[in-house]
Amino acid sequence: MSNANRSIGDGPQKEPLKALVNATLHTGDSVLEGAALLIDGPLIAAVTAADAIPPGVEVTDLGGGILAPGFIDLQVNGGGGALFNDTPDVPTLRRIAEAHRRFGTTGLLPTLITDSADKRAAATAAVRAAMAEGVPGVLGIHLEGPHIAPERRGVHDARFIAPPDAGDLALLGGLSGLPALITLAPETVPPEQIRRLAAAGLRVAAGHSAATWAQAKAGFAAGISGVTHLFNAMSPLGSREPGMVGAALEDDAVWCGIIVDGHHVHDASVRLAWKAKARGRLFLVTDAMPPVGAPRIRSSGGFRLYGQDIRVEDGRCVTADGTLAGSALDMAAAVRNAVERVGVPLDEALRMAAAYPADFMGMAGQRGRLRPGLAADLVHLDGRLTVRATWIGGKMAVS
Repeated sequence: MSNANRSIGDGPQKEPLKALVNATLHTGDSVLEGAALLIDGPLIAAVTAADAIPPGVEVTDLGGGILAPGFIDLQVNGGGGALFNDTPDVPTLRRIAEAHRRFGTTGLLPTLITDSADKRAAATAAVRAAMAEGVPGVLGIHLEGPHIAPERRGVHDARFIAPPDAGDLALLGGLSGLPALITLAPETVPPEQIRRLAAAGLRVAAGHSAATWAQAKAGFAAGISGVTHLFNAMSPLGSREPGMVGAALEDDAVWCGIIVDGHHVHDASVRLAWKAKARGRLFLVTDAMPPVGAPRIRSSGGFRLYGQDIRVEDGRCVTADGTLAGSALDMAAAVRNAVERVGVPLDEALRMAAAYPADFMGMAGQRGRLRPGLAADLVHLDGRLTVRATWIGGKMAVS
């Protein structure tokens, strides 16, 4: 077990140190029984033995279950009945983050799928404003498109799909300094432009792509470090043309997000990816739409996207012609599915939901594990992996 470097109790305290006890700690590094997690304001102060808690610390008995790092979801289109593309503003971001928090997600990237330049600019401004206001859970932005392959667009609106022009590159360059993930098709964006984006500190992922294996590998060499929703909307693995899927599975340096809802990817394919990828390079995403945290939408049967009706049936979000349109998946369900359907060990599934996405986004020094000095972003789960409570920056909310 590790302890905070400072002496607990030194210096003035704005609020008392808190200790969370009586739960199995999944720290991201190890699984601990009989341990306590000490919280100092917004940060984790220490992981220590439960019988070694200093006097004067405020103790909360969790009554069993699992205490783990809060989930980090890098692909969230909507939730709580709201869709980021519809209204890219701070109230929408607050509503989406609150909806996902009930399912253990303490950090997310609001995701704008292919849309107009004006909408992308508004979305970026909204995320900056939300982060400045301290909206709990908003970590940055994910722009998924519009620089994608038309033949692999899925539900993305073809009207807005195009290679980047000078205005697009200026908009993307303006994201420097903001945690940002950009999904593009490497065959539609020249390598030198990919290099510029990566050099600006942006995370670049390949997705909605018809790339050949060679084109995908060239994109990776230029600075693409991840793949968006592996298997979906990309060139498949073939015997003579490995495609984007083959390139992603082969390259140990490339991170891959994957949607484990039983609809987007067959369980056997998820299992294959988990076995093929280097440890730590496969992580969970939801690709969530407004139905998450919105029972009314689930019961009424749908929502609208790009002016068309999206039906929600048996956990699937689909257009009239059957095209998948995001998901109704939450991260707690993704973790359960990874464990129960795919056979991923629980400790690894929890890392896939927190530590690995933090690593991919360069946030490992801030969150994603239970370590002293990291954000006290936590999730308390019962034995069925149902969320009982979350903490963001040390502040608790009961689900």
